[in-house]
Amino acid sequence: MEPIPGYPLTAFGNPVVPAGLTELLVALAARYGERLPPVYITENGCSFPDEPDPAGHVEDRDRISYLDGHIRAVADAMAAGVDVRGYLVWSLLDNFEWAEGYHQRFGLIHVDYQTLRRTPKASFTWYQDLIAAQRGQ
Repeated sequence: MEPIPGYPLTAFGNPVVPAGLTELLVALAARYGERLPPVYITENGCSFPDEPDPAGHVEDRDRISYLDGHIRAVADAMAAGVDVRGYLVWSLLDNFEWAEGYHQRFGLIHVDYQTLRRTPKASFTWYQDLIAAQRGQ
């Protein structure tokens, strides 16, 4: 995929363009109107080469930025009238990807494939806090 000037890339080389999600959702609503069923975003995420630092923390700021941008993009589509009922991050855990095996990391929780130790990344805490804040509204 060709890089888009001014947009960061995921580890897969895909440009990060959150406004594209808003554009897609609004276009679907415009095209299908009342025939468009409620929308659930079921797998939205990105891969970045994040590993624990010497203290065992995984500071995956790129993933937080990605998720923040895409969640805001969904909120923008909802403000434009799109009936979005759910958003789920891909993925909870780093996992096996069919095309890349264990080389790409998508999870909110880092998995050490040798020991199977699981370490919540900074994005895990960020997403947890975001969900908790929404419950308080």
